[in-house]
Amino acid sequence: MTDDARPAAEALVTGADIARLAGVTRAAVSNWRRRYADFPSPAGGGASSPLFSLAEVRAWLSRRQKGHEETDEVHLWQALRGAYGDDTIGGLAAVARFLARANPDDEDPDLDASVAEPAEKLAACASAAEVVQGLIERFLDFPRRSEADQVTPQRLIKAIRHFVDEEPLPSTATVFDPACGIGTLLCAVGPTGPGSGLSRRGQEADPGAARFAQLVADLSAHDDTAIETGDSLRHDRWPGLGADLVVCDPPAAVPDWGREELLLDARWELGTPSRAENELAWLQHCYAHTAPGGRVIIVMPTSVAYRKAGRRIRAELVRRGILTHVVALPAGMAATHALPVHLWQLRRPGPHVKAAAAVRMIDLSENDPSGPMEPRPEQIAEVPLIDLLDDTVDLAPRNHVRQLHRDHPAEYLAARQELERQARALLDQMPALDAGAGLAPLDSAAVSVAELVRAGLVELGDDLPFSTSDQLDTDYLHGFLRSPVNIRRSTSASGSYRLDVRGSRIPQMSVDEQRRYGAAFRSLQEFEQQAQAVAELAAQAVALAREGLTNGTLTPPASDVPTKPGN
Repeated sequence: MTDDARPAAEALVTGADIARLAGVTRAAVSNWRRRYADFPSPAGGGASSPLFSLAEVRAWLSRRQKGHEETDEVHLWQALRGAYGDDTIGGLAAVARFLARANPDDEDPDLDASVAEPAEKLAACASAAEVVQGLIERFLDFPRRSEADQVTPQRLIKAIRHFVDEEPLPSTATVFDPACGIGTLLCAVGPTGPGSGLSRRGQEADPGAARFAQLVADLSAHDDTAIETGDSLRHDRWPGLGADLVVCDPPAAVPDWGREELLLDARWELGTPSRAENELAWLQHCYAHTAPGGRVIIVMPTSVAYRKAGRRIRAELVRRGILTHVVALPAGMAATHALPVHLWQLRRPGPHVKAAAAVRMIDLSENDPSGPMEPRPEQIAEVPLIDLLDDTVDLAPRNHVRQLHRDHPAEYLAARQELERQARALLDQMPALDAGAGLAPLDSAAVSVAELVRAGLVELGDDLPFSTSDQLDTDYLHGFLRSPVNIRRSTSASGSYRLDVRGSRIPQMSVDEQRRYGAAFRSLQEFEQQAQAVAELAAQAVALAREGLTNGTLTPPASDVPTKPGN
């Protein structure tokens, strides 16, 4: 049956889907395709990304009992973990060097003997690049990795690639990652494979990760890839480099990033970052390495969008038209925490590239982190620069996107209806009170709270005292504590209110009378709370009405136009 003749409803899966289905890596699936003549033929897709019939794949896995036995790749991974422990990256680098050696008879003294045998066995039926890529995939999926901050997760790479690909890179472009870790992000963006013509440049502070990144790039036949070792902020190994695209997933929350040593550094053209703003130091380092017309896409914690310490630098980014996009991603995209992150996109103006006139805000925070990154129209807001240059320079997309897509008429109608409902309820809650003959002054026929405490009738809580006896009603107690006389007793000569209520005095009444008063005080308390809620709702309705009237989404009805005197 030809591809065109297959049923339209037949499910097709990728090699990665098959790997997940069988509990192996994509490299293992590639091995099966070469090793087994009866492996299902592609049912669609292209040569570089074939698709397979899910039904045929399931039948083949069941027939071959794949996914139920420990593969050579599993044996290699287990040996590597056993030999290198928490230094997984060191073990991965040793395997990569072993597989990349020019003479198969040469031994690598850095590779543990227990790892060499399964590595050589697996390399006999797969390329070195496929073996190493399979190990990297296992490493990415391995929980509680101590080296997690040196790896950009696949979900985050997918998101970055989506926004990189919105404007495809020329084949001769230069891509730079100044905190590249093991190179997962650097090697994933832009055209890949032999002959792409792309130049990739990276730097990584950890020597083991930097060596491994270079080995992976060499094994994968990425053209012209070079990775240097060193702290990019303190010791920039690429002075003078201007890249067409800079991507970066920088280390987060690092207070000692070298601020004191770098106070006069030329990279801080937007302002010197504070000690707490190492992310803005990385952002300016990336921008300093961007060629005219080039872009930066950098991962940022959400708090950088609104923290007071970074306001001046954010304002410069906006004022100069450098910041073009801020994208709020779903939670669970980062490697070291489950908090949401943002992607900031910058562009350096050039002869043929003007400064931005607006910032595109995209809010994907409620999307499935495993789903597509294509935003819907209601998730986008084009915000003019002037609207961002206020006292806060808030760059959080949610605030701007939600504001742009508000339905003022519907919200105002709902607010009016709710205010009407609560106002009616407020009148119903106001207690009815009769005229009284007056009570004796609290200085005479009354007892102090301190005396009630000593008698064991009252306990002092964190907020207000409460009755511990059926001889005293708590609502009655609280009501008289708020009497003007007791409030004056708790107020110092300077006008400050003292929290100590021991000197307050409570009238002496029978328990039945206390309960009558207590019920009235309780009704007043509920009425007061409801009145505060109505006032808050009224303030929100007024703000909404003013905003709608001034932006044109609300208009006064013609019949309500007042007539001027004398007309």
